[in-house]
Amino acid sequence: MIEARHLRVLRAVAGTGSFSAAARELGCTQPAVSQQMKALEQSAGTPLLIRTGREMRLTQAGEALVRHAAGILAGLTAAEEEVAAIAGLRAGRVRLVSFPSGSSTLVPTALAAMRAAHPGTRISLVEAEPPRSVEMLREGDCDLALAFRYGSGAAGAAAEWEDLVVTPLLTDRLVGLVPEGHQLAGAERVGMAELADEPWIAGCPRCRRHLVEVCEAAGFTPRIDFATDDYPAVVGLVGAGLGVAVLPELAVESVRAKGVSTLAVEPAVEREVVALTLPDLARVPAVAATLAELVRAAAR
Repeated sequence: MIEARHLRVLRAVAGTGSFSAAARELGCTQPAVSQQMKALEQSAGTPLLIRTGREMRLTQAGEALVRHAAGILAGLTAAEEEVAAIAGLRAGRVRLVSFPSGSSTLVPTALAAMRAAHPGTRISLVEAEPPRSVEMLREGDCDLALAFRYGSGAAGAAAEWEDLVVTPLLTDRLVGLVPEGHQLAGAERVGMAELADEPWIAGCPRCRRHLVEVCEAAGFTPRIDFATDDYPAVVGLVGAGLGVAVLPELAVESVRAKGVSTLAVEPAVEREVVALTLPDLARVPAVAATLAELVRAAAR
């Protein structure tokens, strides 16, 4: 295999016309130049220099290699500079995927901090709910994924994510939503069983599945009249008196809750919000910096 250091020696020898002059230019000894030229000729499998007394000239193969060396070394220098810029957060990119309520609450604060601290780092954002966001991470379509798992399914989720770096961000409690004119609208808290006869508006598929589990644990199966992945739509349907719902506090925080009353739900229902990445990606400076800003945003 031809090494870049050998190409640099070959260019110096071709440019100066001798090993001794090349050694002076490179700041090394003449024997070192001679050894590296021998190694390069062994790698190339053919002579690169013709030595006649004190004179030295390139063979046809040597001329070809010198001609290509300029472009190779220039490209390598450019690559080294680009990598150094990425490592120093003067450049680079992070592809982030987040579920919607995370996109509207945690992500803006984190990305604003990243832009202020590292303006050369480009960050893109797309939205996807887990498990699709986790699939995107494993398929190489993103570098960092915001996801969540509910308490009752945490063990299963932990096994599902065992190949990933999991950074807990916050615990997000679910709250109940009822129309403002509802008989429970003034209550501070409500038991799930008290909502057994109500029509329900459900959220994303994972949230919907968890809602059914929680209701069944309370002794009833919810009658789901409407289902939507759009949190503002859930709030709007509840506000119009079409049913009740439970939503994560992050989701309620990101929506103008008009015409609804929020109340604590008993027993408490929580989900853990996390950031996920791959072990190798966790060592990339731009990804690590973005992850740190997400942790800080969640702590506010």
